[in-house]
Amino acid sequence: MAQIIESIPNISEGRRPEVVEACVDEIRNTPGCTLLDYSSDESHNRSVITYIGDAKAVEEASVKLVKKAAELIDLNHHEGEHPRMGAVDVMPFLPIKDCTTEDCIELSKVVGKRIADEAGVPVFLYEESATRPERQNLVKIRKGQFEGMAEKVQEPDWEPDFGGRRIHPTAGVTAVGARPPLVAFNLDLDTDDVQIAKNIAKIIREKDGGFKCVKSMGFEIEDEETGRKYAQVSCNMTNFEQTPLYRVVETVKFEAARYGVHVTKTEIIGLCPMKAMVDCAQYYMQTNDFDFEKQILENHII
Repeated sequence: MAQIIESIPNISEGRRPEVVEACVDEIRNTPGCTLLDYSSDESHNRSVITYIGDAKAVEEASVKLVKKAAELIDLNHHEGEHPRMGAVDVMPFLPIKDCTTEDCIELSKVVGKRIADEAGVPVFLYEESATRPERQNLVKIRKGQFEGMAEKVQEPDWEPDFGGRRIHPTAGVTAVGARPPLVAFNLDLDTDDVQIAKNIAKIIREKDGGFKCVKSMGFEIEDEETGRKYAQVSCNMTNFEQTPLYRVVETVKFEAARYGVHVTKTEIIGLCPMKAMVDCAQYYMQTNDFDFEKQILENHII
């Protein structure tokens, strides 16, 4: 069977479709690489791209993507709700088929070095690829964002793993690493008071005593069509089996109610493991004896 590695880079552009398409074309035009999905958010000014292939194809596509993004994106003129430190802000590799986490760690090191050498963008290795414990957490690496990164990389503990103590003048730095699948998951509130979203995000995220494997932030979002502003709780569920999505949904509903606020909708960003959604269906339908392996039709025919 063919090896399959997935990559889900986030680029710091969500408002100029021509730039997003030019970056995505680097994936489309790489032999052996399959583009699965891409989506943009204007408020976050960020796009998420998902592609798969064997290690060599994913390596080539990833390096080409960073080169193109560094050519077209200037963070000196970038604004958006989502924190960012690079034109390609983060580039994770996930083992999907006939490969291991160790294979993805090795790939991250090869790609990281090539990005620094060929695109001139310094790289931090993060998550499973991290060379220091404090670099496992992307939030700690990104702290200071693009504007503070030139000073940060001069600190004793924050020299990038590749590229030296500097940043690319327009493309910043990039985090590259191996990690398990996560679910990027947002909950919209019927209020424009962003402080409510921030308060709820603090309650549910792991680092402030909330749920394991949950990273969350509160944002103010502007509807692209109506211009209406609303608050959003944005989550990265780094292990949906440790903390399932429905538990976060119900907790956010409960905490929002104290402010007289409701969850108006939720959204999944990019691709999502099927089991994460089946777990939610099982919870809300109360099918406690449901067998995921035996009762999902696709498990028998795919």
